[in-house]
Amino acid sequence: MLHSSDFFMSSYPHPIIAREGWPFIGITLGFALMVTGAAGWLWAAPLWLAFVFCVQFFRDPARPIPGDARSILSPADGRIVAIEPVRDPWLNRDALKVSVFMNVFNVHSNRSPVDGEVKQRWYHPGKFVNADLDKASTENERNALWLRSAAGQDVTCVQVAGLIARRILCYVDAGTPLKRGQRYGFIRFGSRVDLYLPTDTRVKVAIGDKVRASATILAEFS
Repeated sequence: MLHSSDFFMSSYPHPIIAREGWPFIGITLGFALMVTGAAGWLWAAPLWLAFVFCVQFFRDPARPIPGDARSILSPADGRIVAIEPVRDPWLNRDALKVSVFMNVFNVHSNRSPVDGEVKQRWYHPGKFVNADLDKASTENERNALWLRSAAGQDVTCVQVAGLIARRILCYVDAGTPLKRGQRYGFIRFGSRVDLYLPTDTRVKVAIGDKVRASATILAEFS
C-alpha cells in the first residue's frame, strides 16, 4: 500500500538514517542488546550483524545536485542494467528506457530526476521477481510517476519492487512540484527504477555503470 505525506517531501537537511528504517533499526538493536545481556556476544553476533545491515541499508546521505534544468539525474543508487528504445506503457509513446538496479547494499532513497510537476501517479500490483531481470519492468509491483519538466518534456519514473523488496513508498501525487534531487520515495530491500525519456534524449551513461541518486547525470534533454 502506498502512502502520501508532505512530511517526507521536505528538502535537506533530513536524517542521514531514513525514517523508514527507524523501526527496523530499533527492533534489531533491542534484540541484540537483550541477547547480549542474557547469553553473551557469541549468541548475539547474528543480531548485531542484522543491526549493522539495517543501518547501512537505510542510510540516506545528502548529495550534490549537478547540471542544469536540461540535466536528468539518476533517481536511485545502483547499476545501469538497460538503455533501450521501448514503448512507454504508461504514456503510450515511443521512449528511451534507462533502468537502474539497486542491490541491498545501495541507498534506497528515490529522488526526482528532473525539475517539474507530477502530472499523474499510477500503482500496479504484481510479482516480486529479481529486479535485475527485464521482465521485472512489466511483471513486478510498481509505482509510476508522470513528470513534466518546466520546458514541457515528459518523463515517466517507475519504482519497481524486487525479489526481496516488498514495500514501495511514494510520498507525492498529481500536482506536486518537484526539484531535481528532491526525495520523493523509498523502496525497501532491493529493487529498480525505470526512466522513460523522450527519444531524442542524449544518454550520458552506459550499461554496467554505477550511478548515485541525484549526483549522477544520466542524460540531457535535447
